[in-house]
Amino acid sequence: MTDQLLIGAILLAALALFIWDKWRYDLVAMLALLAAAVFGLVPAAEVFTGFGNPAVITVAAVLIISHAMWRSGVVDALASLMKRVGDNSFLQMVALTGLTTLCSAFISNTGTMAIMIPVALQLSRSGLGHASKVLMPMAFGSLLGGTITMIGTPPNIIIADIRQAALGTSFGIFDFTPVGLTLALVGLVFMWIFSRILVPSSGSRNAANSPYDMSSYLTELYVPAGAALIGETLYEFETKIKDSFAVVAVKQGKQVITAPPRYYRIKEEDVLIVEADTETLQKIIDATGFELNADEELDQRFLVSDDIQVVEGVVGPDSRLIGRSAADLRIRHRFGVNILAVARQGQPVKPNLANIRFKPGDVLLLQGDAEVLADVFRRFGCFPLAQRSMRIGGTRKLFTPLIIFAVAIVLSALGWLSVPVAFTAAAGAMVFANIIPLRELYENIDWPIVVLLGATIPLGSALERSGAAATLADWALHISSGAPAAVAMVVLLIVTVALSNVVNNAAAAVLMAPIGLSMASTLGVSADPFLMAVAIGAALPFMTPIGHQSNILVMGPGGYAFGDYWKLGLPLTLLIIAVAVPLILWVWPLSA
Repeated sequence: MTDQLLIGAILLAALALFIWDKWRYDLVAMLALLAAAVFGLVPAAEVFTGFGNPAVITVAAVLIISHAMWRSGVVDALASLMKRVGDNSFLQMVALTGLTTLCSAFISNTGTMAIMIPVALQLSRSGLGHASKVLMPMAFGSLLGGTITMIGTPPNIIIADIRQAALGTSFGIFDFTPVGLTLALVGLVFMWIFSRILVPSSGSRNAANSPYDMSSYLTELYVPAGAALIGETLYEFETKIKDSFAVVAVKQGKQVITAPPRYYRIKEEDVLIVEADTETLQKIIDATGFELNADEELDQRFLVSDDIQVVEGVVGPDSRLIGRSAADLRIRHRFGVNILAVARQGQPVKPNLANIRFKPGDVLLLQGDAEVLADVFRRFGCFPLAQRSMRIGGTRKLFTPLIIFAVAIVLSALGWLSVPVAFTAAAGAMVFANIIPLRELYENIDWPIVVLLGATIPLGSALERSGAAATLADWALHISSGAPAAVAMVVLLIVTVALSNVVNNAAAAVLMAPIGLSMASTLGVSADPFLMAVAIGAALPFMTPIGHQSNILVMGPGGYAFGDYWKLGLPLTLLIIAVAVPLILWVWPLSA
């Protein structure tokens, strides 16, 4: 009983920290694992065995394959077909959500959304109207797509591995399809009909609206004869004025130097185009003697040139920017990139941009060299909100990854190779085929997810070994006392859904699967419907933005508030539960 109380206390503390979200989920999971090891709940020899678990290896391999498919332009090629849909907003929505759902069945939800969000934003300027009306359904569609195959989402891979350990055989790659595909179709039809009503449009962008009014950010400063700092560099200028601002262009007569280098020396009669707030501008004028030139309204034409671009990007859920500011990272000094504006939930954040602590879903407006911007996005885990063709290669690069991927699916589906072996081999083949460069092999594995899985798998075993899973199962059965076994499965499904909306869905699957197995064992019925209930519940967190990376990615571009998600997510969740229960029991009967 003491072991049950200890593992229960550790897991409750971990869940509280997951919900608090002050520390990243992989760190919380590792701390929980170490605490369980210190108290002897996980044997010393098994503390790190989770990192060698087939489920962890499979997830890592699928992430590599997903990046290779993303990089080769497979999804880009499909996304380009969206332009042929026409200007009908309903057809555009059907096409965008349908394609997102289909692609998410085979590659990562986040990778699919990174490609499809710019497509949706572009279409919003040509007939779709408010992009918010389609971005949330796209995110939910990516979650629905993940339920279609075993490799569509990490919870499915985990459930298949747990079945292997408990029953001796794993779920096959398409064993999830009858339930998952049906739920995906039902969910899509529901969103096509009701998202226009249930998804808010306030605060979001449409064809003629952007969260940034560039004229309110830019000011001309004229350098008169005798002004201070003439002959000094922009670096010295920026160092002297401690407040946050950026010189985004310099005009010399008719010539415009966009994003001037920091070693540029200020000359008499230069006109500096400065991005700064009113208070900072006054400090600059007082300190330098520069003159305010407010005769001309400024806009984005002063920010771009053949080499210099202004690009929006969204801060990803695992970005290195989260919790840090531009001043901390010295982005301007290190990369020559100006942060012109930041939008949060569709609204611009104006004061002191250099000291804003970035959050997941923030939209940044960056100015700099095109190649440098691409590197900054990759380095810091941000996703550009504009379509780029740089990933699309020739025919060989387009079809080679598809062939390799198809071979891996066939070999695993026929049982000739196990899923971990087939997909690890496919990931290796894509490296050897130079579809993904070796230098990018480890950069594009979502290491927080890998660490989370490696740490929580032993915790799940400890939950079962200590008897805590059986105790929790008994409590759940007591709640549904006297009712059929199907009611117990419904309780399990609802609890898993609730948990997945506040913690990482992979962690929800690891923690709830042992409880499902214990419930099935106590009732003397097949474990499969209970495992499927956990898989569905863990894979579909619709009600909060923190439930999944896809939800976070659309928060900024869609201008959503935290409370906007449940308006569509709650009725969609109730519908999915109502359809999933009889469907699971039909495909996976309770009779053992």
